[in-house]
Amino acid sequence: MTTPTPLANPMAAARLAGALYLLIILLGLTSELALRGSLIIPSDAVATATAILASPGTLRLSLAADTVMALADVALAVLLYLLLRPVSAALALMAMVFRLVQAGLIAMSLLFQYGALLILQGDGAPEAALLALELHGHGYDLGLVFFGVNSLLTGWLLVVSGFVPKLLGWLIAAAGMVYFLGSALLFLAPPLAGPFAPAYLLPVLAETAFCLWLLIRGLGPRATA
Repeated sequence: MTTPTPLANPMAAARLAGALYLLIILLGLTSELALRGSLIIPSDAVATATAILASPGTLRLSLAADTVMALADVALAVLLYLLLRPVSAALALMAMVFRLVQAGLIAMSLLFQYGALLILQGDGAPEAALLALELHGHGYDLGLVFFGVNSLLTGWLLVVSGFVPKLLGWLIAAAGMVYFLGSALLFLAPPLAGPFAPAYLLPVLAETAFCLWLLIRGLGPRATA
């Protein structure tokens, strides 16, 4: 068995990973809150249909933003694997695969979002369009189950690596638990999902901190624990 060739420029790879992470965060928030979120009125299919038909371009922009986000996530998964492979090749590979599954599920769920637009533009029932949008959201939440496992593995790799402060590694691992538990509650105990929602502030803070660390400090033995 051959030893994996190390990255020629790990600092550049880490900063590219940080830039991709930042792009993912910005596109995800923009699509969820400013674009798609501005059109969907929960439990009101007619109002949602009216908003979408009045501004179909907004939903298309949301679709484009989420598509680019998924593409960036695939590239980030590979870069993080290469950066963390020296710590544990097996765990880094496992983390990459879980993140790639998440990206695939999110990309596939976009078909439901586009399907909602097709339904409405074909004079379909608003209720069917709202159901398609809800299925899109659930596809995203299912993807977060796999991303939660990815974050747990990535967090552990960061803790034992010495590449970053241990606290940052534990925060990423804790973010993984939030993602996993949040999606589990959504599918298995929906009434508890709402009260659990404030916990998602932790992943936002943890992932933003990790993103900035990659951009500013890189990822490698130069960092101190």
